[in-house]
Amino acid sequence: MPLRCKTAILISGTGTNLQAFIDLANDGQLALDLSVVFSNRPDAYGLVRARNAGIATACLEHGKFADRESFDSAVAAELANWKPDLLILAGFMRILSAGFVERYAGRILNIHPALLPLHPGLDTHQRVLDAGDAWHGSTVHFVTKELDAGPGILQGRLAVNPQESAEQLAARVQMIEHQIYPQAANWVASGRVECRDGQTWIDGQLSAEPVVKTF
Repeated sequence: MPLRCKTAILISGTGTNLQAFIDLANDGQLALDLSVVFSNRPDAYGLVRARNAGIATACLEHGKFADRESFDSAVAAELANWKPDLLILAGFMRILSAGFVERYAGRILNIHPALLPLHPGLDTHQRVLDAGDAWHGSTVHFVTKELDAGPGILQGRLAVNPQESAEQLAARVQMIEHQIYPQAANWVASGRVECRDGQTWIDGQLSAEPVVKTF
């Protein structure tokens, strides 16, 4: 990836992770050119955040398309206007089709609120509490065809307080996300991290497990 790599951020909601990227970009701490913010929902507040930061926005409503494949094809055509080097999924509540993932293979990042491979899918915070897990956190990973199963890059973890609610735990995990997601994206943008043959390589070395930071 080139320095200042052209980046598209895909959102569906309020855009709190997007804001973390915007703030760091404004401070000159990112090797990313935040070229466009795309949403599948016109009422997503993240679009307002992007416009306030002077970032181009685009929106296509998925409900207006016959199926996932036709929507994803239209999204790819829209994003092609900016020729992004990297796609960052930041609360983009759509499962991507295989064709879309193949088109951007090794260039799509996602963050999942769990210490993958533990707890893929939804409701992770309550599931962690119900399981009595000692640790919880979030994982930045490359996106592959299999949901929440792409090779990991970076995990942030914290000790679970069994007395806290799922909402309290979620708020603490979200604070971690705002730190590790831009960091992992920077690693990819600067060429330190890449996806080769479905595996993560860091500084030229195969990384069987994601880097773990404890908060």
